[in-house]
This record gives sequence, structure tokens and C-alpha cells, in this order.
Amino acid sequence: MSHILLLTNSQGTSVDVLPALELLDHKAQILPAEPTALLGSPPSDVVMIDARNDLSGSRSLAQLIKTTGVSAPLILVMTEGGMAAVAANWMADDVVLNTAGPAEVEARLRLIVGRGHESEPEQAEIRVAGVVIDESSYTVKVGGKLLNLTFKEFELLKYLAQHPGRVFTRDQLLHEVWGYDYYGGTRTVDVHVRRLRAKLGADHENLIGTVRNVGYHFTRARSGSGEPSKAANGYP
Repeated sequence: MSHILLLTNSQGTSVDVLPALELLDHKAQILPAEPTALLGSPPSDVVMIDARNDLSGSRSLAQLIKTTGVSAPLILVMTEGGMAAVAANWMADDVVLNTAGPAEVEARLRLIVGRGHESEPEQAEIRVAGVVIDESSYTVKVGGKLLNLTFKEFELLKYLAQHPGRVFTRDQLLHEVWGYDYYGGTRTVDVHVRRLRAKLGADHENLIGTVRNVGYHFTRARSGSGEPSKAANGYP
């Protein structure tokens, strides 16, 4: 039997969110869908977020839960329509339809809890030119000095560094880093790139290169290498 924390702002019991849970031998505790709800809550095997009605809020909650170091796997309960919106940057470990049957829900819980009990793999780090991007702690260090990055600045730098050499348009980066439901303009990417370069410093700002009229990419080039990093035509 697993202990499940179900985060929802809907009234009622878990049967209203995921009816199959009522037919399974698991203990489900319902808490408000707020970050503070986890403070003082008992240890859980799985955290579920009711993402049926508020996709943007659920994504933000999932990201925040993961960045605060909650070790329990995270499952999003979604409608069929919501499935088209979920992406890797939501940071969920799994998703399940609210109409899923008991056998499917049981199998997903069994697999995700089992994976959690396996030995932890080595934490992934991206190291280049004295810059260390630590995905497990959401930190970036340059020459051993910790950078003060916002969550989106970290996500943007990490995403570019995970695909070295690949050029992304601003629209692609908005979709992958900010999500499908972000309504701001593409200049948001330019602003974050400019801030990242300033924080990386003169010796490392060229790690984020610019391809004129296309977009941005992560490069191992250092300052003075001849690699373009600050092009014209609207890019910082």
C-alpha cells in the first residue's frame, strides 16, 4: 500500500479527481494545491497534482515542488485535452488520465514507486569552460562561484547546454522553456539571454552564441575565438 498526497483545489474526495483511487488499496491524503501544503505533511510515496482545470497553475506548482527538493515522484492527473499541453519542462515524473481504470493506475503507481526505491543514479552535471550546471540542485557555478540565477534563467541555460551546437529560434525556446501557454513576446528570450551573458561574465558570455536572423545556441567558444555571440538584427 502506498501513501499518496493528492493536491487539489476541488471540493470532495479523491473519487472526484481520480475515481480509480477509491477502488485501490492505497491511502490518499487530500491537501490544497499550494506549495505550503507540503510543509509538515507526512512522508509520502507519491505526490499527485490535480491538473484537470488549471494547467498553468499545475505546471508552476509541479516545477516549484521539484525545485524545492521533494524526493517523492510526481504524477499529474489530467483530462484528455490537457495531455496535449504537458511537456518535459513541467518536471512531472508521470501523467495519468482522470478516467484511467484501476488496473492502469495501480500499474503506474507500482512502476513509479519501484523506480523510486532503486539506487539513485549519479546526479547529472554539465561542465564546460569552467561553468558547472548542476541539474540536481538547480545551481550554476563559474570558476567555483555560485551565480544568482532566476528559475527561468537556469532553465534556459540548461536547455541550451543540453543541446550544444543546436540553434533554436526564439519561438522554439519560448515553447520549450516557458511553455505553450506563455503569452509574452519573443523579446522575453532576448532579455533572459542578455541577463545570462551579464551574469556569466566577460570570459564566458560567448557560451551563448547568436546566429543572425535565426536564434541562439550553446557553444564551447571562448571570448576572442571569433565565434559570433552578439549579432545584430534585434538580438542582444
